[in-house]
Amino acid sequence: MKKNIFLVLNLLIAIIILSCNNKKLIEVVDVPLPDVEQKTTAIGSPDDVKANEGPFQLGKLPYSYSALDPNISTSTMENHYSKHYLTYANNLNKAVAGTDLAVLTIEELQAKLDPSNAEIRNNAGGYYNHSLYFKCMAPKAGGQPKDSLASAITRNFGSFVNFTALFKDEASKQFGSAWVWLIVDQSGKLKITSTQNQDNPLMRNAAVPGKPILALDLWEHAYYLSYQNKRSNYVDAFFNVINWKKVGENYDDALIK
Repeated sequence: MKKNIFLVLNLLIAIIILSCNNKKLIEVVDVPLPDVEQKTTAIGSPDDVKANEGPFQLGKLPYSYSALDPNISTSTMENHYSKHYLTYANNLNKAVAGTDLAVLTIEELQAKLDPSNAEIRNNAGGYYNHSLYFKCMAPKAGGQPKDSLASAITRNFGSFVNFTALFKDEASKQFGSAWVWLIVDQSGKLKITSTQNQDNPLMRNAAVPGKPILALDLWEHAYYLSYQNKRSNYVDAFFNVINWKKVGENYDDALIK
């Protein structure tokens, strides 16, 4: 009898110990999570970007970095304007310092520079090309040109639809870094042409010379953050933001000069 009572007591003790151990195993411990730092990318203002001292300063961006979204992303615009464009301006100012080229306008410099001087050629071209490109775009733009430019496009290309197809086709043919241009040639006729790297139709080595009135940047930094390898999508998006009013003014100015 005493032996049975002893066995029962031992069994109860074992059950109690096991129960306590199981509770420890399933007990949930609240561990405070570390604070998650919310990292945000600060987007500055294009007005805060200044080139180093010299004759060639950045053309004012007539809209905010985010104004062309979703066609041209905010990050692309900030990177393009405040880094690439700024670098060309700074390098150009450094390259022409103390030379006769420092007193020329950027258009005059294009015609007079020595094409064999890669430093001045690349940076002068990069500075001029970007100065025009940024001004050829605007928020709530796109559509079709009006007035004298519209008439000239119809006269020289048959229609705006034909012009658009030809311009996009020229862009599709480019391999690597390039620019596509709408220019006014010496006879006053509109033409579509392209150049490699940072060359442009104002340079004396241009295959098709003329006065650019519309510029499309096909360097990867102009589109890759948003479009990756789909460059044709970027070209389509570019037509949604073309500032035809400004391009029309460029056309009228080119005829006067």
